[in-house]
Amino acid sequence: MALHVVNEARRCLNCKKPQCREGCPINTPIPDMIQAFLGGRIDEAGEMLFRNNPLSLVCSLVCNHEAQCEGHCVLGRKGQPVHISSIEHYVSSNYFDKLRSCPAQPNGMRAAIIGSGPAGITIAILLAQRGYGVTIFEGKDKIGGVLRYGIPDFRLPKTILDRYKEELAAMGVKIRPNTTIGSTISVDDLFRDGYKAVFIGTGVWKPNALGIKGESLGNVHYAIDYLCNPDVYDLGRRVNIIGAGNAAMDAARTALRKGAEEVTVFARSDRMAASPVELEYAKIDGVRFKNFKAPVELAEEGGIFHDMIRTADGKLEPVPGTEKLYPADSTIISISQGPRNVIVTSTGGIDVDGRGLVVTDAAGRTTREGIFASGDVVKGAKTVVEAVRYSKEVADAMDRYMRGISARP
Repeated sequence: MALHVVNEARRCLNCKKPQCREGCPINTPIPDMIQAFLGGRIDEAGEMLFRNNPLSLVCSLVCNHEAQCEGHCVLGRKGQPVHISSIEHYVSSNYFDKLRSCPAQPNGMRAAIIGSGPAGITIAILLAQRGYGVTIFEGKDKIGGVLRYGIPDFRLPKTILDRYKEELAAMGVKIRPNTTIGSTISVDDLFRDGYKAVFIGTGVWKPNALGIKGESLGNVHYAIDYLCNPDVYDLGRRVNIIGAGNAAMDAARTALRKGAEEVTVFARSDRMAASPVELEYAKIDGVRFKNFKAPVELAEEGGIFHDMIRTADGKLEPVPGTEKLYPADSTIISISQGPRNVIVTSTGGIDVDGRGLVVTDAAGRTTREGIFASGDVVKGAKTVVEAVRYSKEVADAMDRYMRGISARP
């Protein structure tokens, strides 16, 4: 592994205008990091990554690198780009192993973080570094949000999230698991108890429905629910997956690892939402694909689909008379998800849009004073690195608000 990483690092041209950095949503200083690594300054390289992106260790594994940093590497124009993700992972893992954090000097102010997904962890780290007393309220038993309960272990080992929990504790962050804000404890209670600002980063955990007959049958499941704890599901030998995003690929590959013998992904067209890398892994794992198929009805015997065709103007239309049953013991629906609005319905003054997403300004301020939000609950299901980038801006805005530097425009 080390030789591979060093050889990849040596391929970096150290461009004066690094396109790899331009392609990174969080503008990671990739050439500087690589040069520090090659110069024997691996701790400096790791500090660059962590300072720019507290979740660099996670992003090195789950980012869509081929469309971002590696996809913009100039070496990729005529050959293979530098495998930046491998270098980032090696450096970040080394740095995180040696990281010995301690609580910052307290500033006397307290901040509440609701949700411990990518946005919540990022903001907790950044505010703790500035001396705030941070408490994370997590509805599940462990931190990580979609990182833990939406991404399979073979893509993101959960031991990494356990390491982040240890790091947060070392920084003085308190974590309350199994605590859903909006039920027993309300946002108003948080302000009553002295929290200066509240951050909402609860993600999107409500699966979108197809709205077709058979969706309530006992052998039909939603991907976001299945991925939370696949071991409790008995899917049988044959599984149909409806959807073509990364979550669909995760569900398909997980089903095969949990004992399914035949897993087939059904997509409305041949333009898959999943990244090319995830598609290739799914194919290698044995996932089958049926393109230009749309579900009409779900049954205990499987799913009924009809063919789709792309018209001359690029639109997709069903082909009459092509309905066919594709047998399966279970069906998993994976067509994205939206937010559960427990907090919003129990808290006055927080506006949401037509999809139920929290409305914020560019700095993450909601329509209620002192409450901020970012991540998927604001943007919809996006990537981890996008959540981190936006959350850095929100952390700055929360810091200014709590110190009374800036008022709402």
